[in-house]
Amino acid sequence: MNELDQFIKHTLKVKHYFRYADDFVLLGDNKNVLQRQLNIIDNFIKQELSLVIHPNKVSIKKYTQGIDFLGYVVLPYHIVLRTKTRRRMFRKLTEKKRLWQMGEITDERFNQSLQSYLGMLKHCRGFGLAEKLRNETGMNKSLFYGHFFIPTISTGKLLTSFSR
Repeated sequence: MNELDQFIKHTLKVKHYFRYADDFVLLGDNKNVLQRQLNIIDNFIKQELSLVIHPNKVSIKKYTQGIDFLGYVVLPYHIVLRTKTRRRMFRKLTEKKRLWQMGEITDERFNQSLQSYLGMLKHCRGFGLAEKLRNETGMNKSLFYGHFFIPTISTGKLLTSFSR
């Protein structure tokens, strides 16, 4: 994917490009320019990397609609957890709690899972979700000797994008 990074930054000279693994976002202020860049990138990916961009996973929209990226939706002045990510998080943690209560996983393993999800919530407006998570799992008290932390609120400013 380094080839893609170099192509987008140096050949296309895209100023605002973000990639994590196979997900990427381009930011711009002209929909037509973004569409042309998408077509060029699509051709490059097919020819040089023998990969294909999934047509249902590409969107060009205004930044005010939010940019869906890595489990979050990045809005002009804040970041929220994607609804699907939130549902999955609660479903998986509920299952972990059930296994923990049955003695099939250790306190440490359950706490690691909980801390992982609380860590995700640190990167968005997730304080209320963190409280709900603690309450629904029964972890609102210091069961693990205060190893919990309270998420903070992050903010972000972005423009128009398309993502893979």
